[in-house]
Amino acid sequence: MDKNVIVEKVKVLIDKLRPFLINDGGNLEFVKLEDDIVYVRMMGACKDCEMMDITLKEGIEEIIVSEIPEIKEVRNID
Repeated sequence: MDKNVIVEKVKVLIDKLRPFLINDGGNLEFVKLEDDIVYVRMMGACKDCEMMDITLKEGIEEIIVSEIPEIKEVRNID
């Protein structure tokens, strides 16, 4: 699949997830796609939350990888 198509699909999924994070005082921003790894920036309350890694890996990453099999991983960038 074309990288631009994958980026657009990732952005659409992130936009669907953001309201849940915003409700808890956080936010999520797409940064880049590189080597089949999505880089995001966790913001607001999510940035300093003790549960951030769980939210990222068991929530966000799980959803993105299940919808877009080309993605290997989702990582947070500070």
